[in-house]
Amino acid sequence: MPNLRPWSSVLNSITVNKKENMELGSTVSAVRSTRVLDGDKVRPAVVVIKDGKIHEIVSSCSFSEDVACQVLDVGDSVVMPGIVDCHVHVNEPGRTSWEGFWSATRAAAAGGVTTIVDMPLNSIPPTTTLGNFHEKLRQATGKCFVDVAFWGGVVPGNQLHLRPMIQAGVAGFKCFLIHSGVDEFPHVNDSDLHTAMKQLQGTGSVLLFHAERDVWEGKGETGDPCQYSTFLRSRPDVMETEAIRVVTELCLQYRVRCHIVHLSSAKPLKLIEEARQAGAPLTVETTHHYLSLCAEDIPAGATQFKCCPPIRGSVNQEQLWSALKAGQIDMVVSDHSPCTTDLKKLDSGDFTQAWGGISSLQFGLSLFWSSASKRGFQLPDVVRLLSQKTAQLCCLDSRKGCLAPSYDADLVVWDPEREFEVRNHKQSSYPEADVFHPLLCFTDSRRKHTSQKQADSLPWPQTARGRARHHPEGTARVRRWQLLRRTSGEASPHPSEDKSGLTVKHNDNKPQT
Repeated sequence: MPNLRPWSSVLNSITVNKKENMELGSTVSAVRSTRVLDGDKVRPAVVVIKDGKIHEIVSSCSFSEDVACQVLDVGDSVVMPGIVDCHVHVNEPGRTSWEGFWSATRAAAAGGVTTIVDMPLNSIPPTTTLGNFHEKLRQATGKCFVDVAFWGGVVPGNQLHLRPMIQAGVAGFKCFLIHSGVDEFPHVNDSDLHTAMKQLQGTGSVLLFHAERDVWEGKGETGDPCQYSTFLRSRPDVMETEAIRVVTELCLQYRVRCHIVHLSSAKPLKLIEEARQAGAPLTVETTHHYLSLCAEDIPAGATQFKCCPPIRGSVNQEQLWSALKAGQIDMVVSDHSPCTTDLKKLDSGDFTQAWGGISSLQFGLSLFWSSASKRGFQLPDVVRLLSQKTAQLCCLDSRKGCLAPSYDADLVVWDPEREFEVRNHKQSSYPEADVFHPLLCFTDSRRKHTSQKQADSLPWPQTARGRARHHPEGTARVRRWQLLRRTSGEASPHPSEDKSGLTVKHNDNKPQT
């Protein structure tokens, strides 16, 4: 897995006005690298930053520093747009012990994710009414280390809340065609879907579908609950295929933007392509775990691998990669869905009872590049699939997902050639002593939550500093930099974290799954 460059080594190459070492507390107004991803080309360049935006991108040879210009020289590390992960379950309020904004957005920053879009569940209350949306905003205030946008939810009976939530700034809506796993977010039936689609017509919004339907006649079959094959048989491909058939019909009927989340089966791809050719405004995503993990490799009792839809076999995985290369799959996301360790049933190893969800927010870029680079994908493909297309989905593409003048200066600095091994979640932790971390510093006294139509109306943490830290084995996010020292004596900033860093700890002091 490529190593996201340790910040302590980057510090050695920081210069101000060519000769002087950068001191703690300095701000950076330009980033220089021999490998800047400018459009579809990688070239030596300097990214000039002004007021939190990219001011210009100039060639290194033509860049001239003035006295006040402070340049971060990262050598041959790749500089590219920050990742936009549009499928993240933060779970706050209500289930903050699973994951809250404080820890989730730090994990995002550790993996080069500079914008997340929070799913409407599994928080309590879910984001299904305007009031619940405002409550989520209040809970997020003061806790976000990266930019955050929000999805709303479609559930039975909430159709009159959809347009008010659009006006308040949600990026779109998500619904389930099967039980969601939590009772406070019920799945919708055909009548609910038609009602919701009528409400969304003409708004430009998008409806996201958890595309599984409970249509399998063999669901009563039994088997050893500790064997992954038993769980896999309970969620066959046909459940996705039949759900996606419904989605394509709705999309063609109403011409409302529709999006299929976390596609795990390659079998419905033909249906999706046929609908697109007929004019359906339909997009589809897959996830890092479907592209990186195979059913054949999952041991008995290893319930940390359970998710819905399930991880399928290696042949199916290669079909997903082929579809990704052919443009049949539009984007790749994390579907980060943490929970407490007890819900994973690690002691019993019972797949049928364990919570379905995988947390990998901080590893997405490394996971994707480790596999994609072996299949002929290039760095521009990474940006297209992890940044540009995801930003387009939630209507953030006018300010996110591209290195260009006037775009937000959300940058990832990383080394695609270096490797590291993920052994446990402490890989994403801050070291306990004497490591420097960049802390974002904004020119405005307030920074706003990112949202679709009313970005400037939503509150950012009540501080002059945007608090997106950088993990020393994670990627750097640059708007303007301020370098701070964190030592082992620093108090834990959140009750569910220990001082070692990003890994959420629970009462049993075990890292989350």
